[in-house]
Amino acid sequence: MKISVVINTYNAAEFLREVLDRVKGFDEIVVCDMESTDNTLEIAAEYGCKIVHFPKGNRTICEPARNFAIQSASNPWVLVVDADELVPQALKEYLYEFAKNPGEYAGVLIPRKNYMLHRFMSSSYPDYQLRFFLKDGSDWPHTIHSVPKVAGPVTKIPGRRKDLALIHLSSTFFRSLRRLNDYSENEVERRKGEKVNLLKLIVEPSFRFFKTYFLKGGFRYGIVGLIQAHKNAIYKYIVLAKLYENDKSKKFWKDNDLNLTRHLDEPEKKD
Repeated sequence: MKISVVINTYNAAEFLREVLDRVKGFDEIVVCDMESTDNTLEIAAEYGCKIVHFPKGNRTICEPARNFAIQSASNPWVLVVDADELVPQALKEYLYEFAKNPGEYAGVLIPRKNYMLHRFMSSSYPDYQLRFFLKDGSDWPHTIHSVPKVAGPVTKIPGRRKDLALIHLSSTFFRSLRRLNDYSENEVERRKGEKVNLLKLIVEPSFRFFKTYFLKGGFRYGIVGLIQAHKNAIYKYIVLAKLYENDKSKKFWKDNDLNLTRHLDEPEKKD
């Protein structure tokens, strides 16, 4: 049974060579690019990938392009890999064996190892991802961090099989902060209309820090764990601040709807 690897990209040159090196043995590699401006496409062409294009527009996430990318694959089974994830050889062999006799299953949940500042964060393991499934009948919702729907039941690789886990590489802290801004924009869109008050702004980011650092064991990772906990808290704070800003902005425009344009056009009065 043949398998296609599907990779969505936008300015993904940072790890793309390493990612493609790990999937060279699959039957097909489909790279769906959203108008990259770096050398992503040159690297994909160098590895002989099938390249398809999806317009980026004002999108800051890849989910709207997922279905197009998946349906561009030529084979019945697809393995969806992010442009910062590595596929171990053992996982490749496991998936080919599975595809020969999947039984009733239409997909496989794969464990993932997440890295932060080049350190494996075992507190988040196994972080299951539904990334291997039958192309026909699948549907990937367009919202951020969504999970694909597949045409049948799914099975799960045991978490104890760490040799079969995807490896999620850690990007630079600069890039991760930029992603916080992009991801928060999409979460704000999803939570549009939600009210934010002073208590929420204090409690929710603080609890996110407490949950990451203490409940999930971030303290075991020293400085890296502390940075991760702060980053998670900052993300929560950014989302709430943007929701608050949107609510106040809407009220401002409503209250000033009749006079705002006239006031902006009027010359300033001199004393």
